[in-house]
Amino acid sequence: MATIEIDFDVFKALTVRRTTEDVSYNDVLRDILALGEPKRSGPTNGSSSGDWVTKGVRFPAGTEFRANYKGEPYQGIVEGGALRLNGKVFDSPSRAAMSITKSAVNGWTFWECRLPEKTSWQLITVFRK
Repeated sequence: MATIEIDFDVFKALTVRRTTEDVSYNDVLRDILALGEPKRSGPTNGSSSGDWVTKGVRFPAGTEFRANYKGEPYQGIVEGGALRLNGKVFDSPSRAAMSITKSAVNGWTFWECRLPEKTSWQLITVFRK
């Protein structure tokens, strides 16, 4: 991985744009440069099964995600080692939520999920330790 040097004012400006801890400096720069989400080639997070691992929490492939925002329902699914929502791939719940709200939001309290072969939905924050 390449390293770049920046001055303190640039660092402060980038830090302010990190809306949650899930958003990295790289994410901020990709957004500023209009590069979009990184390209993915197959499963990520070291998972060959298609499970999605984020912040130490594993969501099995096929886990359904849902949320309501301003009266509109949104749905996603875990496939290929990531959360897929509206044709886009996300590596964090917060980034997926921010793609909907266009503002800072804690994805762990925004999303509910239903694990494969389960009938009940629950906020994903219950899976964090």
